[in-house]
Amino acid sequence: MKLGFQQDDLDSFPGQSLDGSFRESRSGFLQNGLDSSPGHSLSGSFQNSKSGASSHRASSLSTSSTFIHTSKRVFKAIKDYARKLVDVNLFTRSLEGWILDNLHVDTANGEQSFRSPFMIDELRALDFALEGVLFQQLFRMPCSPYASDDLKEDKYLALEDFLYAIADGLWHTFWHKNKPLPYFVSCPRFPGSKFYTVEKAISRGRLGGLCGAALISKTSGNLQVNWDEVVEFALFRPDIMIGNELTFSSTTICEALFYGIHILLSRSLSKYGAVTSDSVFLLVLDSKFGGVVKLMGDLAKLELNLRNPYEAVVEWIKCHAEVSVSPLDRIWNKLGNANWGDLGTLQLLLATYQSLVQWNGPPRKSIASLASDHSLHLQKRRMEYRLIENEDALVPFQQANHQYREIIELDENDNPFSEKQSSRLKLKQGDILILEDQQQGQKSFQIQESLAIGNCCSYSAVALEYPAGLLTLYVGAHPSRLEPSWEDMSLWYQVQRQTKVLNILKQRGISCKYLPEIIASGRILHSGPCKKQSPIGCCDHPCCGTPILVTFPIGEPLSSIVTQDGPFSSEEAIRCCRDCLAALRSAKMASIQHGDICPENIIHVVNAKGASNTLYIPVSWGRAVLEDRDSPAINLQFSSAHALQHGKLCPSSDAESLAYLLYVVCGGTMEQQDSIESALQWRQRCWAKRLIQQQLGEVSALLKAFADYVDSLCGTPYPVDYDIWLKRLNRAVDGSADRGKLIEEPLRIKDVAESSGTSGGGNSF
Repeated sequence: MKLGFQQDDLDSFPGQSLDGSFRESRSGFLQNGLDSSPGHSLSGSFQNSKSGASSHRASSLSTSSTFIHTSKRVFKAIKDYARKLVDVNLFTRSLEGWILDNLHVDTANGEQSFRSPFMIDELRALDFALEGVLFQQLFRMPCSPYASDDLKEDKYLALEDFLYAIADGLWHTFWHKNKPLPYFVSCPRFPGSKFYTVEKAISRGRLGGLCGAALISKTSGNLQVNWDEVVEFALFRPDIMIGNELTFSSTTICEALFYGIHILLSRSLSKYGAVTSDSVFLLVLDSKFGGVVKLMGDLAKLELNLRNPYEAVVEWIKCHAEVSVSPLDRIWNKLGNANWGDLGTLQLLLATYQSLVQWNGPPRKSIASLASDHSLHLQKRRMEYRLIENEDALVPFQQANHQYREIIELDENDNPFSEKQSSRLKLKQGDILILEDQQQGQKSFQIQESLAIGNCCSYSAVALEYPAGLLTLYVGAHPSRLEPSWEDMSLWYQVQRQTKVLNILKQRGISCKYLPEIIASGRILHSGPCKKQSPIGCCDHPCCGTPILVTFPIGEPLSSIVTQDGPFSSEEAIRCCRDCLAALRSAKMASIQHGDICPENIIHVVNAKGASNTLYIPVSWGRAVLEDRDSPAINLQFSSAHALQHGKLCPSSDAESLAYLLYVVCGGTMEQQDSIESALQWRQRCWAKRLIQQQLGEVSALLKAFADYVDSLCGTPYPVDYDIWLKRLNRAVDGSADRGKLIEEPLRIKDVAESSGTSGGGNSF
C-alpha cells in the first residue's frame, strides 16, 4: 500500500497543539510504544544493509532515503505518520517564523541566510551547453489583469506543457536522442489525493483544487500514480512574491517545503528505490515569475512523534536539513512564452536536469562537454558565414554583390561548409572499406554499426578474411581538412596518434590483455582511378588518404553502462580498478601514460576469448604522453589536479583520474565544472573532506584504501607502486595473492592478426 494514495481525497488530520518546546518529544518511538529504547530515530532501524550488495550491479541506494522494512509495526508507523502530514496551513504556521528569520536580509552584505542551490557559473555553463537546443513550447502562459476560470484552465495547460517541454528537451539533449521520454506530467490537489491530467481535472470540476504539476516516472508501470514516483514537483500559486519585491514570500517557501518533505517521506517508503539522493528540487512559479527551492537532508535523523508529526518535521528541517532558495526571476515575457535563455528559466532547467540525474544517473553527454563547444560554435560561425564586425554586432555580408553591406540570407547550397561537404566520412552498415597498409598490403573490412561517441568517429566492423570477430574501426579526418576544424584534429589524435602509441607498445614487446591490440592501420583505398603523385600523397577524391585504425577488442564504454544499469557493485568496481591499473602498469613499462582516463575511454568487454570473466580495457590512447613536451587531454571532471594546473602529467596523474572514475561508477555525484579554477576547487574540497574515500568506502574497504593512497601521491614526483596494488586487487578478484606474470599473453584474434598484420612503425607526426 502506498501511503494511502488509493483513496481519492483524504481528510486533513485534526490540528494538533503546537504549544511548548519542539524538543519535548525527543524520545522517538518510546512515546508511541513502538520500541523499548529511548531516543530511537529512523537511523536505528531502517538504514540500508551493506551485506549482499555486491553480487550484481543494482542501483546504489542512499541509506537515508531507502530503508529495509524489517518491522511491519515500524513501517506502519512511518506510513501513518506520512499520511497524517497533510495540513499545509498547520505546517506553515509551525515553520513560518523560522523561515522569516532566515529570509531577513543582512544589511552588511545584502545576503539572506538561504543560499541559492546553483552557482552563477553552473547556470552559465548550462546556457552554453543548450546553445542551439530547441525547446518546443506549445501553450503560452496567459497574461491578463482579469481572473476567470477559463484563464486558469489556460494557465494550467501552459504549466503542464512547460514542464513537459523542459524534461523532453533535456532528456533528448543529454541522455538519449531517439529514446522516448520516460516521464509524464500529472497534477495533484494535495498530498494524499489522486493525480490528474489537466484535461481530466477540468472535466471533473477539480481544477480549482490543483496545487501544481509533477514530473512522474514511468518505471513502476502502475496505472495509479503515487508520490514516490514524483521526479520533480512544480508548485503553482497565483502570487509567490512579497509585494513588489523579487523575493519569495515565507508562505510560498513553507508550502514548497511541505511538498518536499512529503516526497522524501514517500520515497523512503517506496519499494522501487529508484532515487539515489536525499534531496528534492521544487519549482515554484506563478504566471510571471519563478524560482527553485531545494530540500536536502538525512531522513534517518527524523524522530517520529505520531501525536504531532508537524513538530518533528519542523524540528528536522531546523536541525538536520539544508534549505536552498534561488533568486526570483521572470519566467514568462509579456507575450506569454517562456524566456528560454534567461536566468529564471535556466534555474528551472538546471533543477530539472539535476532531478533527472537523480533518477537516471549521469547523462551520456555532460553539461561541461557541451558547454566546451561554445567557443567552437562562435569560431565556426565566423568562418562559415564570413562574419565581420559592424560596431557591436556581427553581420554576414557579401562584399562583391552588396556594396552597402546589407544583411542577406545565405543560400544553403552556396555554403561551402554545408553538411554535404562535411570533412567527416559517414559510413553506413554494410559498407566495405579497403585499407591500404604500406607494409601488409590491402585489407577489407565491413561496417556493422556506428559507435560514435563525442568527437570520436568509430564503428564496429569485421575483417572479410575472418568475419566472426568484431573489431573497432576508427576513421580519421582527411589530411586536407585538419587545419580549420578542432573536431577533425580530435580525429587525428584518435587515429594517427593512437596508431603510433599502440605500435610503440607492440615494438617494445609489451602485450597485455588489458590493452587494446592493433589489428591494422593505413589509409582508405577508394574505388576508381587515383591521381595521387606519390605513395604517401592523395588525390582530389574525398576519401583518398583518409587514415584508418582497426583495433581489438570491442566493448561498451562505462559511461553508457552506468547510465543504463546504475552504479557498479563492489565486485565489478574492484575488477575495473584492477584491470585499469594492469593496463597502466604495462604502458608505464614503455614510459607511456594514458592522459585521458574517463568513463568514455574505458570499455567493458564481455566474454572475451571465451573467458568467464569480463574485462575493462582503457582505449583512446591518442592523447597518451610519450615525452615531456606532450600535452594530455584536459577534462574538467576527470583530469588530475596537476594536469589542470600545469598542462602536464605527474607520475600519479592516471591513478588520480582512475580514482575519480571509480567514484563516479560507484554512485558518487560529480559537480559539473565550467572552468579550471572551479574544477581545482572541487578536487581540493573532495580530498579535504574525504568525500571520495567515503563514497568508495561504502562499496569496498580496498577501494577506499586505494583512494587514500592516491590522495597521498597527488601532485608529487613519486611513482605509483602498481605491483603491490595489483597483488591486493588480484587477491580480491580471483582469491589468490599472485596469479603469475602481470604481463600476460595478448588478447587477440589470432587469425585476424595474422591475416591483417600491423603497421610496424605507425604514422609519424
